[in-house]
Amino acid sequence: MPIVRTVAELRATVAGWRRDGLNVALVPTMGALHAGHLALVAEGLRRADRVIATIFVNPKQFGPAEDLDRYPRQEAADAQALDGQGCSLLFAPGVAEMYPAGFATNVSVSGVTDDLDGAARPGHFDGVATVVSKLLNQAQADVAIFGEKDYQQLLTIRRLARDLDIPTEIVGHPTIRESDGLALSSRNAYLSADERARAVELPRAMAAAAAEIVGGGDVESTLAGTVQRLLAAGFGAVDYVELRDANTLEIIEKLDRPARLLAAARMGATRLIDNIAVNLSL
Repeated sequence: MPIVRTVAELRATVAGWRRDGLNVALVPTMGALHAGHLALVAEGLRRADRVIATIFVNPKQFGPAEDLDRYPRQEAADAQALDGQGCSLLFAPGVAEMYPAGFATNVSVSGVTDDLDGAARPGHFDGVATVVSKLLNQAQADVAIFGEKDYQQLLTIRRLARDLDIPTEIVGHPTIRESDGLALSSRNAYLSADERARAVELPRAMAAAAAEIVGGGDVESTLAGTVQRLLAAGFGAVDYVELRDANTLEIIEKLDRPARLLAAARMGATRLIDNIAVNLSL
């Protein structure tokens, strides 16, 4: 599997595929790949003739007190995993390639980014929107695959593609989980053995809350009870547990439309996020 590091190399490769009549899928990542990322590549291969994976730890989406410096980087292992999955190309640019001297543009998506992680991590979604806009423009892929674990991010990217008339189809892929239900995440590597054992209470508490709401339980009291359950399980802080409209992320107080239960909580020094669909048809 070739590895390219410049936009010129990426575009030249894609142009060659286009001349051969091939279509292209894009899988953007920050590396430290796990089975969830590889599932995105597999989905890309189902939808396109060629799949480009990208690895770029984007400094613009990290806050000043966040984990940019210690975010896991393992390009050789990631490249081997991608090659084994059948990925066609790895685009792994450096910071200077993505943000050359004089770079002065910021992409900001309002509305869907206003709260939840947008409030907890100021500036985060501007960084996401900016780098994804660049990647979509650079690769000119037919389809781009993103995991639903980062659900607010997925809706943000769908909105920017729609608003900026980017023709790439944005596809969400269901969250891949460990056998006990914990959502796969590169940041799970930060958890100690004890923290990992306690962290599984996040998906368990969310599943219980979703069942209670679908069964007619009061939304506000159910969410409050879920927060208390997480704190009792050893989470040091709960940033949010909220029921939102599945398409707009507007707050809903009654389950009368497709919804999403979203949560973010801190286990030790590690911030975990998760979300699940909550529908009356469950």
